[in-house]
Amino acid sequence: MSIRERVSADEWKVRVELAAAYRLVALFGWTDLVFTHISARVPGPEHHFLINPYGMLFEEVTASSLVKVDLESNILLDTGYPVNAAGFTIHSAIHQVREDAKAIMHLHTLDGNAVAALKEGLLPLNQTAQLVTGDLAYHDYEGVAFDHAERPRLQKDLGDKNAMLLRNHGTLTVGTSVAAAFARMYFLERACSMQVRTLAQCNEGRSLHPTAQAVIEKNVMIGSMGAAAASEVILWPALIRKLERMDPSYRS
Repeated sequence: MSIRERVSADEWKVRVELAAAYRLVALFGWTDLVFTHISARVPGPEHHFLINPYGMLFEEVTASSLVKVDLESNILLDTGYPVNAAGFTIHSAIHQVREDAKAIMHLHTLDGNAVAALKEGLLPLNQTAQLVTGDLAYHDYEGVAFDHAERPRLQKDLGDKNAMLLRNHGTLTVGTSVAAAFARMYFLERACSMQVRTLAQCNEGRSLHPTAQAVIEKNVMIGSMGAAAASEVILWPALIRKLERMDPSYRS
């Protein structure tokens, strides 16, 4: 019996969306081989969630290959692959306490890590960053996240925010859907890349052009109201159309 035949229609829909997110992360060049992760909550009262099969490249992930686990790391639907232990710690921590966190993305990109390593973190240097910073949390690095004792600190540091810089580690976003988490990650990663490029120019002797504080505050407020995630309505369908043109095998 196929995986599709063994799960509900609602779960299959989430599987397809999550597999699409993995393919899009590969397409955008945000991967770290097999070492980062995206998860999605399985519809229902349990806190079961789907995560990538550890050892599979993101460009290979399909709806059927995703692994279903519970909050104790038990594999509930085996697809032949294990789950990244550090990934489980991070994602289970958030799924455990945030009912609204239907999807969680965590990346190790070059620019995301560069900004996460800066003491000042993400600066409001441009419109994109300003839309992100009001909904951005920080979590200090504690080493590779194998220890479940870190989960309460992750939960506390994230609080009710929807984006996070994991200090010296990477980026993280949550959303009420896979689409919302992806949209937030797009803006967070883009803000980090803009900052890296901007500060590189300053090192060459150029000066920053400041934004008026009132304008920064206005954009921060707009961002805190969910402007980034709201773009999922027009962004996600366009991205899915792109995937369908390139390679629809993620749906299998």
